[in-house]
Amino acid sequence: MLTRLRRRLERFLADRVGQVRVLWRRSMQLRVVLSTLAMSVVVVAVLGLVLQTQIADRLVQGKEQAALIQADISRQALERDLARVDPDRDGAQAVLDDVLDRLSTSGQDAEDGLARGSDPVSDAGAFDAVLIAGSDTVGSGGPGALPTVPGGVPVEVSAGPAEIIPPQLRAPVLQGFLATKYLTVASSGQAAPVPTLVVGQPVRTAGRNLQLYLLFPLSAEQRTLALVQSTLALAAGVLLVLLAGISSVVTRQVVRPVRQAADVAERFADGHLDERMPVHGDDEVARLAESYNEMAASIQSQIRQLEEFGALQRRFTSDVSHELRTPLTTVRMAAEVLHAQVDPTDATASRAAQLLVDQLDRFEGLLADLLEISRLDAGMAELGLEVLDVGALVRRAAETVRPLVEDTGTPLLLDLGEDDDEPVLAEIDPRRVERILRNLLANAIDHGEGRPIEVRLAADEGALAVVVRDHGVGLKPGEAGLVFNRFWRADPSRQRRSGGTGLGLAISLEDARLHGGWLQAWGEVDRGAVFRLTLPLRHGERLRTSPLPLLPVAAAPAAAEPGIHDAAATAGTALPPLDPDPEPDAEAEREAGDDPALPSPASPPGPGPSVVR
Repeated sequence: MLTRLRRRLERFLADRVGQVRVLWRRSMQLRVVLSTLAMSVVVVAVLGLVLQTQIADRLVQGKEQAALIQADISRQALERDLARVDPDRDGAQAVLDDVLDRLSTSGQDAEDGLARGSDPVSDAGAFDAVLIAGSDTVGSGGPGALPTVPGGVPVEVSAGPAEIIPPQLRAPVLQGFLATKYLTVASSGQAAPVPTLVVGQPVRTAGRNLQLYLLFPLSAEQRTLALVQSTLALAAGVLLVLLAGISSVVTRQVVRPVRQAADVAERFADGHLDERMPVHGDDEVARLAESYNEMAASIQSQIRQLEEFGALQRRFTSDVSHELRTPLTTVRMAAEVLHAQVDPTDATASRAAQLLVDQLDRFEGLLADLLEISRLDAGMAELGLEVLDVGALVRRAAETVRPLVEDTGTPLLLDLGEDDDEPVLAEIDPRRVERILRNLLANAIDHGEGRPIEVRLAADEGALAVVVRDHGVGLKPGEAGLVFNRFWRADPSRQRRSGGTGLGLAISLEDARLHGGWLQAWGEVDRGAVFRLTLPLRHGERLRTSPLPLLPVAAAPAAAEPGIHDAAATAGTALPPLDPDPEPDAEAEREAGDDPALPSPASPPGPGPSVVR
């Protein structure tokens, strides 16, 4: 029970901390207000400490000056009173006690006069008087102190103010100097010890060596300082609240236009090209809004021009492709007639007729690709979804490139993961997926330098992946930005055995996107290239990871005879392993604003350039 409660509390705290972090990261106003408050707290604390120190020093200095004045007045009065006392006469002790009582009473009267607002002789406040003969106590006006006989003969005394006079203070007074010291005295009327200023000085009388000590409690100064502290704390709290409000209002005036600009920019990026920022006044924000509106208008104009140009280009491509079909059909019929009537013994005529037929086949393929590109660009492509065995589809695509395999002597190794006797069933468009695989295989044969080509198929709970790897020339660094571009080739001077149009991989990429899948590539010079097709098993589901990695390890290609081989059944054709490549973190990509379901084929996971040829 306690464990569950602790886990719930930890999850609750973790959620709250996460919410605070998100709010801190997303709210510039909150960061500015809290930063202002933090700096204000430091400034107010330093200022309050300085003020408190200055006020305390002034209070202590004033108290000390008043105490010295009061000590001098008390010494003069005591010397006058003691001048009339005969220590050998009876009643001398009573006279001394009366003198000390009058000194203490005058100190209390001074305190009362200050409280009533009168003009006393001294503002030192209340004090206790202690008179010591030699090194002994003669008398004390403070409560709890019993006197001794004059002349330095001590009697039994209980604890009182006389006992708190330290030797460090009495020593300079015995030498005839005025001395002061701050002590902490526990008084009978106070719950806690009270700081006390003790002023000691010698008293000059005929035939006697006396010391007079006046004890000035600092309780009034303590109360004043406590009042100052509470006032400073209250003022600091009010000041911080005012600063928070002021900083929030000021920041809001700056943040609100920024938020409006961000909202307008997001809607503009979503395709609402008529969105503009409101312009108010002539300040910096207004000039920013005007500049943004001018930029948005310019971008809108250029986008519309590009859209019109793209539409015109697509229409031109579509029209030309359709218009060329009729003469192409006529020319093909004529070429077939000529090819059928050529004398087989005439090598020149036979070669010319065969070249004519081959080039017509290539021209027809180019027209078909152009029409397909036009439909994809126009958004008119549709999927004919079926649930079928992807392994059988891979074998069928491999059979279509068998003439290229036999012509180039390239071993084609298939690893379709059929050991489990469970076919990989997926909801796909078989025509488009087979076209993707056929293009990838033809591309690998064209650039594989006759070395083995490996095809892998794997699936997990929600996705399937087909990896096609060759060990050919690969690609140079810096060509990743040209991935799947139309009509682009890594080396235009290289001979192409498949007679490709340069549109096959571009169409394959669009077919993969129609399925909600990924088509990614990797390549290095002299290490070949790897193409990975990842599709969801059920149409409409979002991809998060791929069952197969993309990056290969440094391993030699498997040895095999030319032709199509099943790697699981052919000896000596084991496929080299692949490095596990980290998949994109879906949560991190969502925070960054990317869609992991449509990764850029130019930026596949892991090191190395993404390539296409």
